[in-house]
Amino acid sequence: MVLSASFVAVYWPEASCFAGRYLDQAAEFLKMRNIEIITEPVELYKLLKFEGMVASGGEAKAVIADGQVSVNGKTETRKRKKVVAGDSVEFMGETIRILLARPGE
Repeated sequence: MVLSASFVAVYWPEASCFAGRYLDQAAEFLKMRNIEIITEPVELYKLLKFEGMVASGGEAKAVIADGQVSVNGKTETRKRKKVVAGDSVEFMGETIRILLARPGE
């Protein structure tokens, strides 16, 4: 994905300050997928499984143990790592950001 300063200013006005040297960071932010959870914490392997990033819980545990998953930019090898709102999880080039769903939404 190639972004221009005008694209960022139109489609993401609060990031117009990124125009120029921060476009790469803005592009990475736009690639994130937001996931809303209703209760926290959620175990990392369950998150991968429920979001369809892996085929099964066993596969999720294997890729985590193998060091293929990062939480908040750090490699995570604990299968039962507790993920909470505000965390970001990256696996195979896909990044998801965890948000806490507000009641009634």
